[in-house]
Amino acid sequence: MTTLTTIDVTGMTCGHCVSAVTNELNEVDGVERVTVELVNGGTSHVTVFSDDELPADALRAAIDEAGYETTGIESHDAEQEFEQLAQVREHEAEKDS
Repeated sequence: MTTLTTIDVTGMTCGHCVSAVTNELNEVDGVERVTVELVNGGTSHVTVFSDDELPADALRAAIDEAGYETTGIESHDAEQEFEQLAQVREHEAEKDS
């Protein structure tokens, strides 16, 4: 089952930052794919897809190597992600009614 690890990262401001973080994370054993939601000047959100949970220290080291700071890491499987998304959408639909 796919595991998603979300990492909060500060200090990223541009596409070069995204590329640096993505390249370093792709070097961590077990990483299948990396996506980045860049928040210029704020806390960017990085999602790492893998088959199994990855060691947080390896992910932190990769972010550090790219020159940025990790402020939070959370792992969950894809099923949990979809359940959370469904709950958010349900809550939003109730508010709109």
